[in-house]
Amino acid sequence: MPQSSAKGREKIRCAWAQNDPLMREYHDREWGVPEHDSRALWELLMLEGFQAGLAWITVLRKREAFRKAFRGFDPARVARFGEKDIARLMGDAGIIRARGKIEATIAGAQIFLELKKSKQDFAAFVWELAGGKTIENRGPVPAQTPLSAEISRQLKLRGFKFVGPTIVYAFMQASGIVNDHAESCFRRREVSQRR
Repeated sequence: MPQSSAKGREKIRCAWAQNDPLMREYHDREWGVPEHDSRALWELLMLEGFQAGLAWITVLRKREAFRKAFRGFDPARVARFGEKDIARLMGDAGIIRARGKIEATIAGAQIFLELKKSKQDFAAFVWELAGGKTIENRGPVPAQTPLSAEISRQLKLRGFKFVGPTIVYAFMQASGIVNDHAESCFRRREVSQRR
């Protein structure tokens, strides 16, 4: 049930965020807010990869455990993870223990650092592919778009894994590349103003 505002009126949220308190908080504070920090964007992309085949709430409930297990998603630290770290992560019940996704995150950290070494900022790279500003979606919410397919293709060309068009579209929504808050949602206008 939507929470009441200070004026006593109920806040209208996106339907997916109305029933679970953690999803409500994520929706109200983070989802769709334009993110331009490279490390934060990389973390979000890696977490979206862990979501593949699962519900986002599963990842959200484990996010702090993920941050601890992956050393704050510091790419320089994660890039140095080896077999001992993989074994440690595979034994960590606090995270999603999928070897392929763990290895993809380590490889993703290495790619992130390679981009940085070649003077390519990850945030600039992603936002340039998206046209440099938030896309205001006013139609039905798709599972993927031609743009998410193109960003997926570009990420795969650089070696990223678990970055299919559907995962990339969820990443675009979460990171504010696209504003997919419902027209009636109180956050739609707030997020639009943060562009």
